[in-house]
Amino acid sequence: MTTFYVALAGTAGTAALVAHLNASSPIKHPPIEPPAKPYELCVAASGIVEAMSENVSIGVPEAGLIETVHVAVWDEVREGQPLFTLDGRELRAEIAVREAEVLVAEATLRRIQDQLSRLKGVTDPRAVSAEEVRTKEHDVQVAAAQVKSAQAQLEQRRVRLARLTVAAPRPGTILQVNVRSGEFASATPKSPAMVLGDLEHLQVRADVDEQNATRLQPGMTATAFLKGVTTDPIALDFVRIEPYVVPKVSLTGASTERVDTRVLQVIYSFRRPADRAVYVGQQVDLFVKSDHESVTEGDSPVKQLARTEVVR
Repeated sequence: MTTFYVALAGTAGTAALVAHLNASSPIKHPPIEPPAKPYELCVAASGIVEAMSENVSIGVPEAGLIETVHVAVWDEVREGQPLFTLDGRELRAEIAVREAEVLVAEATLRRIQDQLSRLKGVTDPRAVSAEEVRTKEHDVQVAAAQVKSAQAQLEQRRVRLARLTVAAPRPGTILQVNVRSGEFASATPKSPAMVLGDLEHLQVRADVDEQNATRLQPGMTATAFLKGVTTDPIALDFVRIEPYVVPKVSLTGASTERVDTRVLQVIYSFRRPADRAVYVGQQVDLFVKSDHESVTEGDSPVKQLARTEVVR
């Protein structure tokens, strides 16, 4: 009798365990509610904040040691201001050699010119032949060409030395510095030496799924929300649509995000808000007001938003 009750209790316990394992977990609400759609019909996309003039990646003219870094992050720079300098000791030594070669070539030219002058000064045609004079004239031309060649090589070294001091191509703010004094800088680095941009005027580069590209027209109204901000939208001004659909490379990090899609990039500008911090590289949720309900008949607004893969 005891065995029967033990078996019955085991069966009941097994059934309870199976029922518990098969029970669906409660749906957890997101820690931050997604922003509500500002328009009844819209195209949603994810965007990246950039400098208005686009972020300028400063490169290295040639591989070498970093001698001096002249600026730091947040520094305001003007066009032509030095940013960093590579080690130029080897080039300065070459310049000294080339300067000496120029002096030698000029001295050789003067010597041959003097010889030609003396030959032409001889009045007795029996003493100096016409062929000897022509040969000396050719020697003068060769010496003059050697002077120009030596000067050109000297100037080449000076230009290379000047290039070792990298200057700002336009006014802006230093957004990132990836080089330090004493480091070896490669001509093909994984990341740029510096990033420069205009922080007073910002823009949003939004990736719109190619399936929704036909719904976009130049001048359409758009609104953006910073990630984690469900209120206080940012008004945007249309800049342009880049008419070339490209593979999606700006990823949001969502586990359900598709990476095999192609996107149409739309650019909107805005002024930096005075009441909050906005940083270059920040992600935003962007909503573009649309007059078309859907791309495919029967799609619900939820499916439309899911297709554009806005991270919630």
